[in-house]
Amino acid sequence: MPAVDLRAARAALRARTPLVHCLTNTVVQTITANALLAAGAAPAMVDAPEEAGDFAAVASAVLVNVGTVHARTAEAMRLAARSAGAAGTPWVLDPVAVGALVYRTELATDLVGLRPTVVRGNASEVMALVGAGGGGRGVDSTDSTDAAAKAAAELAARTGGVVAVSGEVDLVTDGRRTVRVGGGSPLLTRTTGAGCALGALVAAYVAATGDALTGTVAAHVHVAVAAERAARVAHGPGTFAPAWLDALDAVDGATLAAADVR
Repeated sequence: MPAVDLRAARAALRARTPLVHCLTNTVVQTITANALLAAGAAPAMVDAPEEAGDFAAVASAVLVNVGTVHARTAEAMRLAARSAGAAGTPWVLDPVAVGALVYRTELATDLVGLRPTVVRGNASEVMALVGAGGGGRGVDSTDSTDAAAKAAAELAARTGGVVAVSGEVDLVTDGRRTVRVGGGSPLLTRTTGAGCALGALVAAYVAATGDALTGTVAAHVHVAVAAERAARVAHGPGTFAPAWLDALDAVDGATLAAADVR
């Protein structure tokens, strides 16, 4: 991934302030909204079935996160995904904890059939979506990103989009090109909602850049380098979370361009 692309992606996000429609889980709504604002995007949390389809058609991008799904939000997610697809709006699927739980796995499978622009999950979630595993331990992966590489490429071919697998080294692929993003901090895994906020930032960057692969890589790099900066001043997970939000705001294009991208 050329450094100039990452620098330009950061500038585009700041300049365009994309409006991200987040149908996300109740545990992470605040940190997701704050992460988007800190990075330079605008959040909206519209999850009623009566409104979700209409709003998805006018938003810059849509995030569908199945973390605390129930019947009404599942309906809203399907409506928003269909509306986004019809409007040409990029949308991101975050298949939280799929595999072991039948209801959300069936929902996520239906949503994959609606061809998300990006699927972003951990290795166990991505593998479960293609039938290559039974999921992880709740929201935690029990597989490595390398173990999920084949499944990620298969899923990208199925959707015609990009698949991102989070781990110690993140993997992003469109089925033909694969990019790995290093860095970050273990404190991200001890902060509620950091991964879910990443999904929203992917949506924002894809909307800002108009390129699914570049936008997805830029979001992962942004989260990783902000985490490194926050970890240097944090005393633990309690002080890491606000420091990470501050760092999301402070990270510039030059910092993204110098990150560990392979």
